[in-house]
Amino acid sequence: MVRSEPRLLSIIPPMTQLNTPYPSTAYLTGFLRSRGFDARQEDLALELVLRLLSSAGLDAVRGVCERLPKRQRGPHVSRFLLEFDRYRATIDGVISFLQGRDSTLAHRIASRQFLPEGTRFESLENYVAAEEGGDPLAWAFGALGTSDRARHFATLYLNDIADVLREAIDPRFEFVRYAERLAASAPSFDPLAAALEAPRTLIDEWLYELTVAALSRHQPDIVLLSVPFPGAVYGAFRIAQAIRERSPEVTLVLGGGYVNTELRELAESRVFDFFDHVTLDDGERPLLALIEAWQGLRPRDQLVRTFVREAGKVRYLNVGEPDVPFAEVGTPTWDGLPLRRYLSLLDMLNPMHRLWSDGRWNKLTVAHGCYWKKCSFCDISLDYISRYETANASVLVDRIDRIIDETGETGFHFVDEAAPPKVLKAMAQELLRRGRQISWWGNIRFEKSFTPELCELLAESGCIAITGGLEVASDRLLTLMKKGVSVAQVAQVTRAFSDSGVLVHAYLMYGFPTQTVLDTVDSLEYVRQLFIEGCIQSGFFHRYTCTVHSPVGRDPAAYGVSLAPMPKGDFARNDVNFIDPTGVDHDALGEALNAALYNYMHGVALDRDVREWFVPFVKKPPRATVPRDFVRRALNQIRRRTAS
Repeated sequence: MVRSEPRLLSIIPPMTQLNTPYPSTAYLTGFLRSRGFDARQEDLALELVLRLLSSAGLDAVRGVCERLPKRQRGPHVSRFLLEFDRYRATIDGVISFLQGRDSTLAHRIASRQFLPEGTRFESLENYVAAEEGGDPLAWAFGALGTSDRARHFATLYLNDIADVLREAIDPRFEFVRYAERLAASAPSFDPLAAALEAPRTLIDEWLYELTVAALSRHQPDIVLLSVPFPGAVYGAFRIAQAIRERSPEVTLVLGGGYVNTELRELAESRVFDFFDHVTLDDGERPLLALIEAWQGLRPRDQLVRTFVREAGKVRYLNVGEPDVPFAEVGTPTWDGLPLRRYLSLLDMLNPMHRLWSDGRWNKLTVAHGCYWKKCSFCDISLDYISRYETANASVLVDRIDRIIDETGETGFHFVDEAAPPKVLKAMAQELLRRGRQISWWGNIRFEKSFTPELCELLAESGCIAITGGLEVASDRLLTLMKKGVSVAQVAQVTRAFSDSGVLVHAYLMYGFPTQTVLDTVDSLEYVRQLFIEGCIQSGFFHRYTCTVHSPVGRDPAAYGVSLAPMPKGDFARNDVNFIDPTGVDHDALGEALNAALYNYMHGVALDRDVREWFVPFVKKPPRATVPRDFVRRALNQIRRRTAS
């Protein structure tokens, strides 16, 4: 029997981010509509948070807290109950302010007389006033930054409430990484299965109710759950659980970045108690095949990159049809998402770092995959990296125009693995040719193609910030990583962006194979100098993780390490431990690196010897071998070449 076309609903599960929608459902919905399908989308992550952070939500949270025996009430719960009337009286106003609907409330929030203050406000004591008794935040906001000051205080206030939710309702709760440990590096499905079989918490109950309401509104035939990170897996399975219970006839499909990296060897049949299909890589072609199979126009065994369960066993189906070209995937749409209800937060005061949580950005890609695809720490064998495709500048700016017309917002975050300099140049020229005024930022490689002239062109087209991977700031390790850049080159490129008025964020790494304590000390010295010379304004240290799809995972001997046996399990099989002969305690070094970087981003302790950060963790840390003027000399070299 042939069915008519299905109604499709794409859902963003808890938790992704609160200031802007995660783009996967916007891409899928835009593509499906371009093919004539009735496709809709919901952000249940945002809806759940807004229910929690409301006066009615806090009433329910108080009920849970009061039912706890007093001996089980932690300090956050006790303080919350003591100050409950103030929390309830202020929460709706704070949310309205963070949504941009009540800007005048900033004055009361900034006064520090309006909000109840929990332990999160103790972080303000880390900032030293310029003068005794002065304002500890004057360095960040000055005398006139009332709105930013209020947004930072409001964010601390919400984090205090999150601490209460963890103590009273669910210790796994986070605004971004909810129950992440259940899914991160989880070869066994058992912990997640146990959590899903446990009685529903208040938060689970509300997610259940929101899911049922979405089903009622849209009456979908097929529901698509996009899971980008481990911190959205638990929420996605809870949503699927609710749909199975209330509307078992609905077809459920799981996909997204987490699936594409972690579940490529999926053999756990219990996943299909929740989902009918699990798809890999870009969703457009697998979904077209699934829709045809749902309609009865294609045999089930002719699906594309899709796991199913047959006779109790997991089976992978892939007829090998070509992907939809990047130039033909259409324009993402945010129609159906409540763009005016997202929360603009200010977690960190650093002007670059705040971009991830502050403001609503239209997320877009200028290309598919990575044009470099050589880095040894990266999953370069997977489709989202290895298949590099571009669209011409006219198509890109057409998409930008359509998105602005729909959303009324001119801010764009290009979420490429590494945006190609040629494509960015062409896009910038087309934006200027059309007289478009946008603000944009995105991720690049710090390669020599980004000349001062190109950086100025990009800034003129609206570029306000750039992120890029410096990884381990060591020429030896950058060569081993096949990064294709040197520390001196990174200094020159980042300074060219900074000189053009563009903020720069560096992704940093520690714990790479054969990285010694001296390598780590030297790396921090390079980073310190990059901050001093105004090359970068922000950074973040990631702990290196070896994956089975990276060059290190495929050929560990070439990197001086051996792989530990993979743990048993049929669920997530991507991260793999490795045995490094250096025997360095990288976790301890990570604490030192993060402490130093936190201070550098706030303009503090930049003249301190980097060894001091390691003293609590390493006995007699080695002296850095990097000349203390290395970055300055690298910048002078490029200035001399330019002058000549």
